[in-house]
Amino acid sequence: ISVVFVGALLAATTGIVGATVVAMGLISLPAMMRNNYSTPLATGTIAASGTLGQIIPPSIVLVLLGDVLSNAYQQAQLSMNVFNPKTVSVQDLFMGALIPGLMLVLLYGVYLIGVRFIKPQAMPAMAQGEHAVSTWALLKSLLPPLLLIVAVLGSIVSGLATPTEAASVGSVGALLLAYIHGALNIAMLRSTLKDTVKVTSMVFMILVGAALFALVFKGFKGDEAVHALLSDLPGGKYTALLLVMVVLFLLGFILDFIEITFVVIPIVGPVLLMMGFDPVWLGVLIALNLQTSFLTPPFGFALFYLRGVADIDTSTLYRGVVPFIGLQLLMMGILLLWPELVEVF
Repeated sequence: ISVVFVGALLAATTGIVGATVVAMGLISLPAMMRNNYSTPLATGTIAASGTLGQIIPPSIVLVLLGDVLSNAYQQAQLSMNVFNPKTVSVQDLFMGALIPGLMLVLLYGVYLIGVRFIKPQAMPAMAQGEHAVSTWALLKSLLPPLLLIVAVLGSIVSGLATPTEAASVGSVGALLLAYIHGALNIAMLRSTLKDTVKVTSMVFMILVGAALFALVFKGFKGDEAVHALLSDLPGGKYTALLLVMVVLFLLGFILDFIEITFVVIPIVGPVLLMMGFDPVWLGVLIALNLQTSFLTPPFGFALFYLRGVADIDTSTLYRGVVPFIGLQLLMMGILLLWPELVEVF
């Protein structure tokens, strides 16, 4: 449960998966193995906790979806000869994803408590006094990231800053924390800037390729064919939504979330929005679906990250993440039944 809690904190601090999975794999997994925890349960918990960064703001998935869905929303309006100045902003998606993200953390915790009662040998209690930590030491370690979370998300939720401006607040806050802990140096800055340029360049190259693909696809009337296919399905718009969600889930087994976001969503997004689905609710639902791509074998990135820092059998790792994939799908079902969860704020 502490791994899930820390995973949620890191998710709200960084918005990425790799750092959380690697950190928890190096710190928490050896401790759980020493206490005879179930290996599939321990590894599955760490991998799933890392994926929380894809739904809890500031999530990179939501940032990318904000731009893609905004364009899809405008296309849907043009197709229906309707003009609505409203757009799908990243801030709207952040606000909409907050409650579903926290509920997913709660589902993880409830599941682990259930496992503790049903199979206590999978999560044996630690010896009294082992690795005891003082209250002051705990607060000292938790307070800085919590302040950083409040600074970033608080500035967005309160409307004081856009997500882009809040990102700069987070960057400055992270630099100050690094300075306070004596970790700020030229080598670290150079490495960080180099990695940032690499990731940004990769995303933009995929964006350019996806734009060219979409142009050719529309030139051959592919968007009209997709619209006709989804519109003619029995059961109406919810059958179309279910089909799209199943396709996205299956694509997550073989594709990265960035490729799915830039290639697939621009094709199916306008069609679903023309059917009357709320763009923010749809964006959060898609983000939850794309979150599963980090856990689904054989190309789940969370699995690769954890496998790289721990000597674990691959089949054991696969068994461990299956229940958490089910919990993510359950959260999608809850969101389908109660769409107002996205509209709390």
